[in-house]
Amino acid sequence: MRRTTEIFSPRIVALLVAAAGMATHSSPATAEPASRFTQPIYRVALEESAEKTPQLASRIAVAAPAQTFDLTQRPGEHPLMPALRMAKDVLQDFDANVADYSAILRKQERIGGELGEEEIAYVKVRNKPFAVHMYFLRPHKGRECLYNDGPGGAKGVLVARDCGWKRRIGAIELDPEGTLAMKGQKYPIMKLGLRNLTTELIDVANNDVNFGECEVVVSQNKINDRPVTQLVVTHPTPRRNFRFHKAEVFIDNELRVPIRYAAYMWPERPGSTPPLEEAYTYLNLKINNGFTDADFSKDNPEIFK
Repeated sequence: MRRTTEIFSPRIVALLVAAAGMATHSSPATAEPASRFTQPIYRVALEESAEKTPQLASRIAVAAPAQTFDLTQRPGEHPLMPALRMAKDVLQDFDANVADYSAILRKQERIGGELGEEEIAYVKVRNKPFAVHMYFLRPHKGRECLYNDGPGGAKGVLVARDCGWKRRIGAIELDPEGTLAMKGQKYPIMKLGLRNLTTELIDVANNDVNFGECEVVVSQNKINDRPVTQLVVTHPTPRRNFRFHKAEVFIDNELRVPIRYAAYMWPERPGSTPPLEEAYTYLNLKINNGFTDADFSKDNPEIFK
């Protein structure tokens, strides 16, 4: 179950190198009155939340949520089928009830065999039309990017600005799947978000139910005091059919969306710790904020401030 979440937030570490050769800056549009835009997003509270390490409390007693998921395995069916049904229900509920959301995103990815540093960002996401605004809190505080789908869901343009002294370059437009935008990133920004995570989980499960050698453990857990349903899917033996050795999925029992996904590859030696391949956690999730085009406009004075 590999999430593409997600995940996803373009790192523009090579901006300065490429800036001299870029003549693609669009002329800045006239800024609209600030009254049309939302309040500043860079709040101390967000940074304090970002510094709080997710508390994943295994093997603890958690009271049963008021609304649980039906994960009963029917006679003769694959162990993943209950999780697959749940994921489809989650996606249906999400499309019907969630227009947008904000969160603190913590992500860590292995690229080219090397596990990168954890990144933390404040994110705003609108589902239709798809749009993302990210403001990084760590390790490159102040790095910022903005993405809007093109007409009819076509690939749009990524507008990004780096942090530190590179900030003087200003915001530039990039191909979201180009070399600069993908520098240090596993997935393009169009793959970020809870819906993309859910659809990817469904795709992987649809593949894995065709094969055996799959163990599924379901339990009740908590992430930062929020009750979640935890699924741990394990493929004991490495096969080309499988993308991972072990995947952990945490579904918020109240919001009914996946708020954490982590995948681990097969250990180098029997009994050793499986290496983390990727992990994405959405903290302080707030849905249906009423975001408008202004919240994802490069002319918003609170974006690229």
